[in-house]
Amino acid sequence: MRFLLPILIVAAVFVGLNSIFTVKETEHALKFRLGEVIRADFEPGLHFKMPFINNVRKMERRIITLDMRPEQMNTAEQKFVEVDYYVKWRIVDPRAYYVATNGDMMFTRSRLAQLIRNDLRDEFARRTLSEVVSEQRREMMEELLERADERFQDFGIDVIDVRIKKIELTEEVLNSVFERMETQRTEFANELRSLGRERSERIRADADRQVRVLLADAERDAQRLRGEGDARAIEIYAQAFDQNREFFSFWRSLQAYDTAFGTENDIMLMDTRSEFFRFFDQQRDD
Repeated sequence: MRFLLPILIVAAVFVGLNSIFTVKETEHALKFRLGEVIRADFEPGLHFKMPFINNVRKMERRIITLDMRPEQMNTAEQKFVEVDYYVKWRIVDPRAYYVATNGDMMFTRSRLAQLIRNDLRDEFARRTLSEVVSEQRREMMEELLERADERFQDFGIDVIDVRIKKIELTEEVLNSVFERMETQRTEFANELRSLGRERSERIRADADRQVRVLLADAERDAQRLRGEGDARAIEIYAQAFDQNREFFSFWRSLQAYDTAFGTENDIMLMDTRSEFFRFFDQQRDD
């Protein structure tokens, strides 16, 4: 009896310790009875079980990040790009998760990675390089997330996010992109030069037209002013002639003499009795 009491105490302590278990806020817990799941809705705290009959298995409740290795994917243009992406998921139904995967986290990661990879390859194959690096990438990720969430509902998990961290071009694609950019820039530059030459021709033609119009207007105004000046000069000459006809005739003759005998070496053979020398004759008579 002396030795039986300590054994009973130890047994009681052992049974007591194996009759309780705790569930943390970051955990899901499944209670089994002889290998069958009998409860999966434990709240965080202290719970009880039957020793040797019930056993408990715990699973992660928090969001799990599956960081994928960068992989080469082909676009609709048959251009390979290296895609670095990740998947965020969590267990929302521990019972369904255990039934689908036997609670094997490695199997879940492998299956999730395989399906997401295949869907992502399909999405890249449907789009061009410019589309996968533009705003359409957000639309592609939303479609991929929706599809993945539907596929894994039977697994008892919720795919929260599928995100591309970066897309790197291979050396071949980089060269192709640079060549295309250079071609586009060259075409754009040629177009600008063509537009510049066309505009330059229009400006020159308009300037030439304006010059011709200005010259024509100036010539017209000059002819008009010359005509007005000649008419005014004739009017002045006429008025002067009417005031003293003899003096005006003498003045005009002096201008003619000055024009005819411009230098000392000028020689003119004329009849001295002509009208041109009438004032010389008058002075000689005087």
